[in-house]
Amino acid sequence: MKTTRMPLTITLCLILCACGSNSPGSVQSGTPTPAPKEVLQPADLTGDWKQKNSESNDAYQAATIDGETITINWVTNNEDTKSLYWVGSFEAPTSGAESHSWTSKRDQEATESAMLASGDETKKFTYENGEISYEAGIMGTTTTVRLSKTE
Repeated sequence: MKTTRMPLTITLCLILCACGSNSPGSVQSGTPTPAPKEVLQPADLTGDWKQKNSESNDAYQAATIDGETITINWVTNNEDTKSLYWVGSFEAPTSGAESHSWTSKRDQEATESAMLASGDETKKFTYENGEISYEAGIMGTTTTVRLSKTE
């Protein structure tokens, strides 16, 4: 009788071990174990940015994002002339979303004496596909400025 119990015990043991397996890639209830999702980090927008859609290599806008502030200048004369356009608040992305928008509030004290500064109280900025965009206007003409990060 011992000889018939031994093969039966081994067979039951193998069946129970196979059913209780939780190894990676094992199938439970007929459905595969999902792979862990990649967590995207928020984009780091701090640093220097330059207008990429200017019609001139010698006249464009450039921005610097530092901490909670974005500063934008008109740049001309082979970079010898910089005129302040915007100083305002900056809100960094908090999620790994593909796009990020914020409404910047103008720093009136920093821009009140700048002749070419925007008079808008707020300005909407959007980050998407590696560029920051916003509307800029001067003397009745408005354009969408597109900035890309400089190295």
